[in-house]
Amino acid sequence: MTTKTEPTRRAVLGGAVAVAATAVGGLALDAALAVPAAAATPGPADLVSNDPLAHLLRRATFGPTPESLAEIKKLGAAGWLDRQLAPAKISDAALDSLLTRLPLAGAGIATVRAKLKVHSYEGFGQLGRAAIARAIWSNRQLFETNAAFWANHLHIAAPSSGVWDSRPDYDASVIRKHAFGRYADMLKAAARHPAMLTYLDNRSSTKALPNENYARELMELHTVGMIYSEADVQAAAKLLTGLTVAKDGTYTYAADKHATGAVKILGFSHANATAAGGEAAALAFVDHLARHKATAERLATKLCVRFVADEAPATLVAKLAKVYLDNDTAIVPVLRALFTSPEFAASIGKKVRTPFEDLAATVRALGLGPETSGIKALDALYNNLVDAGNAPFRWSPPNGYPDVAAAWASPSGFVMRCNGHLNLATGWYPKQLTRPADMLKALVPTLPATYGALVDALAKRLIGTSLPADHVAAVLSVADKLPTSPLTSKDKSVAGSLPYLVALVLDSPSFQLR
Repeated sequence: MTTKTEPTRRAVLGGAVAVAATAVGGLALDAALAVPAAAATPGPADLVSNDPLAHLLRRATFGPTPESLAEIKKLGAAGWLDRQLAPAKISDAALDSLLTRLPLAGAGIATVRAKLKVHSYEGFGQLGRAAIARAIWSNRQLFETNAAFWANHLHIAAPSSGVWDSRPDYDASVIRKHAFGRYADMLKAAARHPAMLTYLDNRSSTKALPNENYARELMELHTVGMIYSEADVQAAAKLLTGLTVAKDGTYTYAADKHATGAVKILGFSHANATAAGGEAAALAFVDHLARHKATAERLATKLCVRFVADEAPATLVAKLAKVYLDNDTAIVPVLRALFTSPEFAASIGKKVRTPFEDLAATVRALGLGPETSGIKALDALYNNLVDAGNAPFRWSPPNGYPDVAAAWASPSGFVMRCNGHLNLATGWYPKQLTRPADMLKALVPTLPATYGALVDALAKRLIGTSLPADHVAAVLSVADKLPTSPLTSKDKSVAGSLPYLVALVLDSPSFQLR
């Protein structure tokens, strides 16, 4: 069957890419694949459901499921947000049980050192697999999407040199601990964490030889952006000396390495008179940066790009920056203001899924569960994302993965998504994931009368809306059927065609939008 349908499948993919190219601004992939432009290409808002509840789930979770849709319809948007913003009240027992198979994913430094050889990659691997498991199967979806945002903002590559023992703890004690807390606290925790001090070279910074790397990225990437001067970098580098790593791999402040002397940096002034007081002076500077107006605007912009649109609405950026400052850098009020804003409501169809989001949404949409034991399926999912260039934490530079559609637009990348959809729909790879006993009944409980109605039912179940007529015809071409072709329970070909129909629905531009 593969030999027969693959050419047709590739042609369908080309058409889907052409539609996606015009649906999301700037993705000119149709020329790359030499696909003729459609006479009337639907806009992005026409390709996904305009239901505001479904819109909220597409953005605030890693993909809607029948269960999450039922829950949000019962609670309403405000009630759902209230519940998700209090994750401790949401049971996640099944996920917690799964994560016991990855004991190093959030382990402390001493534990990792006791369990692993020096410079082992095992901790990195378990951390990345845990991120995939949480995205797909956690009931605390808003916490997970938010934690992923902050991990990407205060990014430390995993794997990367020197943080083999500290990177899992950084995820637990800096990012996840403060994800629904105050950014000022998260930033100060990062400034005192061995992983950050190693990754950005502050552990080797001394009063004799200050290293400017962390000072520069603290301002440019983590807080105010590129409004600093070289004199600011030099002064900040000196002020941050002494924040370092002890022989046992934990954080320590070494007063003998601290450079004293008065500093003035971006409106911050401190006498910095004694080495003993150097840590307090450095943390006061970090706190100042967290509360800087430019930081508020930059974080608001990045949150809008993450959750609203690739071009952040200026009105919403201003609102969120004010909320951030008015609430002493607290994150939850900012998220609430974002998701209840008219700008968010008007942003349907303005974000495209990354490869990571596409994989997570696919597994969630198909109702696939974790394997009953072991982590082979998580290994496979992780390795797929490595190939796609979007495995958790594996972005090498300190600026984190890009979060705009153009960064992920390529014909080869799209074909990789399509192959992933087919592998998951058929159960070919990874085969260890648990699946509904009868996928057709799980997705479409009542068999429709025609193949066109079947594709429509699949689209509504997997995407939440009907596909355009030409997309339906393209999907059905893989089964050599017309939308009007009759379908009965005696039709033996439907079982063989179903995984391909499912995969092609998932290949559609509608599923690529979130």
